[in-house]
Amino acid sequence: MNELELKYGCNPNQKPSRIFMKDGGDLPLEVLNGKPGYINFLDALNAWQLVKELKEALGLPAATSFKHVSPTSAAVGLPLGKALKQACFVDDVPELDASPLACAYARARGTDRLCSFGDWAALSDVCDVTTARLIAREVSDGVIAPGYTDEALEILKTKRKGNYNIVRIDPGYVPAPQETKDVYGVTFQQGRNEFKIGRKLLENIVTANTDLPEEAKRDLIVALITLKYTQSNSVCYAADGQAIGVGAGQQSRIHCTRLAGTKADTWHLRQHPKVLSLPFLSALGRPERDNVIDSYINGNEEDVCAEGNWQRYFAVRPAPLTVQEARAWLDSRKGVALGSDAFFPFPDNIERARRSGVRYIAEPGGSIRDDLVIAKCNDYDMVMAFTGMRLFHH
Repeated sequence: MNELELKYGCNPNQKPSRIFMKDGGDLPLEVLNGKPGYINFLDALNAWQLVKELKEALGLPAATSFKHVSPTSAAVGLPLGKALKQACFVDDVPELDASPLACAYARARGTDRLCSFGDWAALSDVCDVTTARLIAREVSDGVIAPGYTDEALEILKTKRKGNYNIVRIDPGYVPAPQETKDVYGVTFQQGRNEFKIGRKLLENIVTANTDLPEEAKRDLIVALITLKYTQSNSVCYAADGQAIGVGAGQQSRIHCTRLAGTKADTWHLRQHPKVLSLPFLSALGRPERDNVIDSYINGNEEDVCAEGNWQRYFAVRPAPLTVQEARAWLDSRKGVALGSDAFFPFPDNIERARRSGVRYIAEPGGSIRDDLVIAKCNDYDMVMAFTGMRLFHH
């Protein structure tokens, strides 16, 4: 099949809509269940590239959670500690550790749970039962993978009253070296971004501190590959084999760094003992708990601990997480990696990154103020590598 008709394009008024192969060949994918839409396929194909490249670069199963053509997170299949399992809402899955793919998915889906609400998931490996069970209980639009075990497929087919979108992609598919897209009736063409991201990219260390351990290299690779498929401008914080804060589509680089840093801080604080021990009402669903946790941590629109509010969420009134407690917890987080899809033009980005525990940085370099950025890294004994490679994605 070389063409698939879609319900509509980005919006309901954009019809007709389809995906097809210009060369008349067969599509490299198959819809096993549901009816994915235009944005679904944009997410699916970008997400698949990300996890495929992560698996090739690090040799570990990978997963990502995509929303509106940018990843909320991406991760490789490392075991989760007790606190992280609880923060990701997977501490009730005793078989989790036996499935590296499920660990990768639990990390990716659990990092930024607000942004992952209604996401598209991508898996680098054949979906197993444990991973399928994790996906089945989240609010999600669909999943793409190179395959599914029979039992996993049956589990996923029960989701969304049988309408969950399940796509199988040919893992051996190689796209044409040139890609095109139309904007306002004008066709754009460019070579595909086939640049390979790996450890060699991190050899040009420009700071006084040159100590870049293997774990930091892994996390920088996770950050950079995530950025390769994130709408620019973009910045990504990573730790323990997963992207913990993604700032996408901002016009200002410092805004990217702040946005991603705030998300990274929220990820850190979800593992604070006060957050892990919140006395939720048993009837409160997972998405509602996500919203409450975010408000509890960040002091959003509603004070969830206030009289008249807490009764809707908690069995007993919890003590607030104070600014001082949050700052002390964040100050104890160390060794975070940070990637940027283009150079940092000012050292303010380094100042903001430090507040979220960043010690390792990878960016292209090439700013007229590189010396100021390097000097600021040296002030904080950070390690920074210049990759020489920009990673814009639009």
